[in-house]
Amino acid sequence: MYLCKIYAIFNCIIESNSTRAGHSQMTVIAMTRQLGCLGTDVAKGIADRLGLNIIHSEIVANPVAGRLGVEEGTVLRYLEGSALLFERLAINKRKLCQYTTEEILSIAQQGRVLIRGWGAATLLRDLPHVISVRVCASMNFRVRIMMERLRTKDAEAVRHELERFDAASARALRASFNVEQEDALLYHIVLNTDRLPVEACVNAVCQLAEHPRFRDRVTTRTELADKLLEVKVNSALTEEIGVSIAPTGVTVSAVNGRITLAGMSSSGALRRRAEKVAHQVAGVRQIDNRIVSVPTRGRGYAEAPGQGARARQTR
Repeated sequence: MYLCKIYAIFNCIIESNSTRAGHSQMTVIAMTRQLGCLGTDVAKGIADRLGLNIIHSEIVANPVAGRLGVEEGTVLRYLEGSALLFERLAINKRKLCQYTTEEILSIAQQGRVLIRGWGAATLLRDLPHVISVRVCASMNFRVRIMMERLRTKDAEAVRHELERFDAASARALRASFNVEQEDALLYHIVLNTDRLPVEACVNAVCQLAEHPRFRDRVTTRTELADKLLEVKVNSALTEEIGVSIAPTGVTVSAVNGRITLAGMSSSGALRRRAEKVAHQVAGVRQIDNRIVSVPTRGRGYAEAPGQGARARQTR
């Protein structure tokens, strides 16, 4: 009887540990932070506590730069707002956004990650099971922290650099993703390290990660898979279809592997071409093609999907 009790307790411990490991397996945190606000310390504390891998800039920059055909440093400088004119001209903003989104989603699908920067909190804002965090502080606090780190007494110079960095970061985020990083509605939680110690910030995020909403592994995996598929189709369409054929672009949405294409064009070729491109993307199970061909001026009809010549009016 005594051995049976020990065995039962042992099984409970194993089951409990397995459950905790399972819950943390898909934990995905997207964090944005201001320079000098101790955001790096907060990220490290969270990652250590939850057993997450921190995704650094280089991990994302390298593959994105490769696909854009530019140097890794060019991409980093562009996002920091310090790129030279010829470097800025070499960056295709639409492709940068799509490739970055695709890379971040691929990383997020692995689970157990904390992604710092890269607009990840913005890119993943439509996925409610991904925790979005912003760490910030007052300018005076940040100046003091950076003066200590740089071992300088020139507060004015440090303030100037922080303001320049903030402006460049906001500009890059606005240009690439059309959002304002100061918008609190983008995040699940906003932490001010000027008012909260690092440990309290770490506790707040870890407590949030334990909420049942963020422990639903199946839903998280499905959301990330659909979002990644959506982005991959978007990237393929960007590569294969020119602006002349689709001047307003094609809207792509994905639900459980089913892709919906929507858009409008005066060229009937867009509908056929877009569907062919989407079919070639791995993971696409079914396509609902809602692209409408609109005639050029002078014709009094619109050719709806599936109608073809039947929709033509005899003049």
